[in-house]
Amino acid sequence: QAVHQTILSNRFLIVRAKQLRCEPGQSRRFYREHAGQFFYQRLVEYMASGPMWAYILAHEDAVPLWRSLMGPTKVFRARNSVPDSIRGAYGLTDTRNTTHGSDSPASASREIAFFFPEFSEELWYQQEEPRLRRGPVLYD
Repeated sequence: QAVHQTILSNRFLIVRAKQLRCEPGQSRRFYREHAGQFFYQRLVEYMASGPMWAYILAHEDAVPLWRSLMGPTKVFRARNSVPDSIRGAYGLTDTRNTTHGSDSPASASREIAFFFPEFSEELWYQQEEPRLRRGPVLYD
């Protein structure tokens, strides 16, 4: 709830959202670039440990803004340098740090396709995005 409110209060558009549960195999595929790292198994297990929310967010400069709101990956650093960040306020450990954020638009596209295979970025930019620029967006 607090992360959702942070999203809205920072004027992100919630393009799509869904609650889901990742199986360990899905978690391994999602974090495959980290395979072999000392934290990989903990990360996979945490991601598969229960339900989570996946979002597609839109905002001018969405990737750097979201990364800034999340705060540093290392929770200790987040708590000391940016205590009001999402990770500073709600993170438990470096692998249980509350949120994930793409590190580039290319990663975002790949990760959106992972969680929202039915979503077409091209169609969204053609059909929905221009409508959203015209006025206020209301969520129910």
